[in-house]
Amino acid sequence: MIDQAIQVLGAFHACASIVCFIAYALDKRASRTGRRRTPEQTLLLLGLAGGWPGAFVAQRSLRHKTSKRAFQLKFWLTVVLNIALAGAVIAASRM
Repeated sequence: MIDQAIQVLGAFHACASIVCFIAYALDKRASRTGRRRTPEQTLLLLGLAGGWPGAFVAQRSLRHKTSKRAFQLKFWLTVVLNIALAGAVIAASRM
């Protein structure tokens, strides 16, 4: 049962991460070309919805949203919440 929970969490985070990475990349392109940007709340919600690994990779590889302290604080809060939730799901699957 625990192996299945880990597989489901892994697949979910992988898909969410791809979506989140793409959102960051599109926002980075929009910032360079002067187009309408993706709201920070949207990027944070995508991370909160499980896409934080993709967000982390996008931030580092695209150098996007890395210097905004307020955004980074909120981003890392979503990471902590995700890890806590994943731990709770895994713990519940042991029962």
